Amino acid sequence: MATIFWVEDQFHWIDKFSKVLENAVFSVTDPVASGNSDQSDPEINHLLIHKFVESACQAINQMKSAPDIAILDANMNGNDDAGLTISALLKKKWPQTPVIFLSEHSGTSVEEKVFEKNLTQDFIAKHQENVEQVLCWRIKALLRHKNIPSGPQQTTSNDCLSSGDLTIDLATWNVYWFGERLMNPNNHLRPLAPTPRKILKTLVESSPRPVSTLQMAESLQVDRFNYASYRQHIKTLRHSFEQASQNKNQPSFIDSCQNGKGVVTFGDQGAYCWIQ
Repeated sequence: MATIFWVEDQFHWIDKFSKVLENAVFSVTDPVASGNSDQSDPEINHLLIHKFVESACQAINQMKSAPDIAILDANMNGNDDAGLTISALLKKKWPQTPVIFLSEHSGTSVEEKVFEKNLTQDFIAKHQENVEQVLCWRIKALLRHKNIPSGPQQTTSNDCLSSGDLTIDLATWNVYWFGERLMNPNNHLRPLAPTPRKILKTLVESSPRPVSTLQMAESLQVDRFNYASYRQHIKTLRHSFEQASQNKNQPSFIDSCQNGKGVVTFGDQGAYCWIQ
C-alpha cells in the first residue's frame, strides 16, 4: 500500500484517476518471491487529496510522516506557480519524496520552470493516450528508485570517486566499470571523450538526485548545451558501459538502465540520474 499526496483542483480529474490510483499495485517486490503469496483482499492505496494550495501547504506543515509520492497539478485557479509552491515545500521538508506533475500544461514554460528549479522528477500530460497507465508506470518507477537501500552511494578520496563497481580516477579522468576502462563506443582504441566523463562525474556526485539540462550546463560551465546534446552524451555513456559490461561478462548495462539502475532517465525531458 502506498500513501499518495495528491493536489488537484478539478473534480473531473479526481474522478478520472481516483479509482486507478487506489487500486494500482505499486509494490516493487514479487509477493511470491517474498513469501507473501496471499493475494486476497489487497489493501488499497491511501490518497490524501487537496483541492487548494493553502490546504495542501497546511497539511504538509502538520504531517508527521512523509507520503510515498506526491502528484501535483501545475496550475490551480489561474496560478501558474501553485504546483511550484507546493513542491518547494515538499522538497524542503521531505527531500527524498518523489514528485510527479500531472498537468494540462505539458510542453509550456510551466514545465520548463519546474525542471529548471529541480522541483519534480516527472511531468505527465493529462490528455495523452493511456494516461492512467502511464501515470501508474511512472509512479512505480519512482518508488523503485526511492526504495533503493539508503546510505552513501559513492565514496570520494583525493584520487578517485567510486560508486559500487564504478570508479572515476580524478587524476587521469579514466573511468572504470568492473575494472574495465570505458572507451569510445565508436572506436574501441580511444578513451571515452571528456564531456561524457564529466557528465558521469556530475551524475554520480548528485546521486540519487536527478540532474536537469540546465543544471548540467552549469556544472559543465558551457553556454551551448541543450537537451539534445545531453541525450546524445547519455547515449554515448550507456553504450560505453555496455561495451565494458560485455568485455567483463556482466549483465547488459542498457537493460539495467531500462530497469531503473545505472544512468536512468527522469521525467519526459531534460533530466538524468545515476542509480547504483
